[in-house]
This record gives sequence, C-alpha cells and structure tokens, in this order.
Amino acid sequence: MENQIIILRLGHRLPRDERISTHVCLVARAFGASGVFYSGQHDSSLESSVSSIVKNLGGNFSISYEKNYSNLIKKLKNDGFSVVHLTMYGIPLPEKLDKVKSNKKLLVIVGAEQVPKNVYELADFNIAITNQPHSEVAALAVFLDRISDGYYLNNIGFKDAKISIKPNEMGKQIIR
Repeated sequence: MENQIIILRLGHRLPRDERISTHVCLVARAFGASGVFYSGQHDSSLESSVSSIVKNLGGNFSISYEKNYSNLIKKLKNDGFSVVHLTMYGIPLPEKLDKVKSNKKLLVIVGAEQVPKNVYELADFNIAITNQPHSEVAALAVFLDRISDGYYLNNIGFKDAKISIKPNEMGKQIIR
C-alpha cells in the first residue's frame, strides 16, 4: 500500500465511546493506517488497549490524544496531507474515489458526536459511504478497503507479531 494514512477520531466521550473508539483503532490498524489521533476526552485506557494489541499482534501503529483537533488538521494539511471527512452528508465515495486515491498522504476524520462545521470546511473531501445513518466504524472499514483495492483482506498478519491467527474454517488457531 503506497498511501500514508492517519485517522482522526473526533469527540471521544467517556464512557459512551470507549468501545466504538477502540473499534475505530482496530479497523484503522487492520486496514493499513499508521495511527490514530483522537480528540474529546483523554482516555489512557483506550491508549493502553490499542498499544497492547499492537505489541502482541504487531504492526507499525500508534495512538495519540490531541486536545486541539483543528490545529492538528491544519498542521497535517501544511505537511501535505489531504483531509477526508467521512460523513453521511458528503459526496458518494465512488464519485471521488480516484481523486482521493491519487493523494499519497491522507488524514481521515471520523466523528463521534455532532461534527463541528469547521471540520467540513477544513476537509478537502467530505465523503459519504452511504447517505443513510450508519456506524463510523463501518464507514472507515469500507473507505480503507476501497482505497486499498481490497489489499488488506488477504493480510494474515504482521511480521513483528508475538502472536498471529492462522486462518481456519472451523475453530480458532493462534500461533505464538
């Protein structure tokens, strides 16, 4: 995968978003993102959970808290990142997919609470996976799968993993 992808999870709220934000991180890691920034409430438990997964299952992935998401977006734009905001109010992904894929550095924003207007204005692309209510986790997974042309669906692990999962039609097999 050629693109550098970072995720920004907006508006993390405790305890409401603990599980969903963890799932955003899991999907981001599994589908090739290099890390997640999150804003809202600081959550050391979220950071610890994600770091533990990376330690055991491998990969080059980080998680960081960012108090001022707006400054982060502006900084990454100055560093050459294109900003993709996933929103059900955006333009359907198929209409912008080629243009998004042409960018080598992407900041992908997913919200938790109502997304502030300035995020729509800072984004280079306001993209809808569907214009119906749905999960930000599902939207992120579909988006990352489409921009990678399905590459990560065949990825069975990371080379630096302490444990890995062996594909198995029946049951579970973990390799240590």
